[in-house]
Amino acid sequence: MRRPTAWLLLIVAIVFGAVLTYPYLSLDIDNSRLDVRDSLHYSVLVVHIFTATVALVLGPLQFIPKVRARKRIHRTLGRVYLLAGVLPSAVATIPVAMWSGRTLTQIGLTTAAVLWLITGGLAYRAARRRDFSAHRAWMMRNYALTFLAVTSRILIPVFLLLQIPVPFGGTDAGSNADRATSMIPIGQTLGWIINLIVVEFLIRRASARRKPPSRPDLHAEDKATR
Repeated sequence: MRRPTAWLLLIVAIVFGAVLTYPYLSLDIDNSRLDVRDSLHYSVLVVHIFTATVALVLGPLQFIPKVRARKRIHRTLGRVYLLAGVLPSAVATIPVAMWSGRTLTQIGLTTAAVLWLITGGLAYRAARRRDFSAHRAWMMRNYALTFLAVTSRILIPVFLLLQIPVPFGGTDAGSNADRATSMIPIGQTLGWIINLIVVEFLIRRASARRKPPSRPDLHAEDKATR
């Protein structure tokens, strides 16, 4: 990942992380942006949001060359990212998804959480084996799932804009709010799918660039000249 891209991701992550966590800083259940059943539901939601923010903000630091060059810092940040960010947030995602009562949210977010854990585990295993090329690829896939917190919130207003038939001729605020609510499961599901597709394209393109050109068959050329 290019350095400017990593820094841009970090800035976006900090801004979205602040927006996502702000309503929950007071730990007041009445300020929850999502409907919660009880204090247990709210507590799990808070754990999910705060640990997801840890992963969201620490992730881009792993792709900054100067940070990667300092191996001890890189390893420490990576462990905090996985153990204090991805792991608890992914585990908390599953009950939060199930409590939503929406089938698409339950399927989409649970699948994303499982993939989040799997890619994180594969990234850690690759690092332990000192296969750093595979480690980078799995970390990129893992952060693509982390970045769902941003992508899903960008897709929903885009969907709303696409539904406006003519400029300045949209529907009233009440119906737009209802539409936004109904589009949340779609944004949550499409968000991580789009992220993974983009990252997979970047990984394969980078791999193709690093691949040395195939050498000609010297024996075949020798036979041709005889």
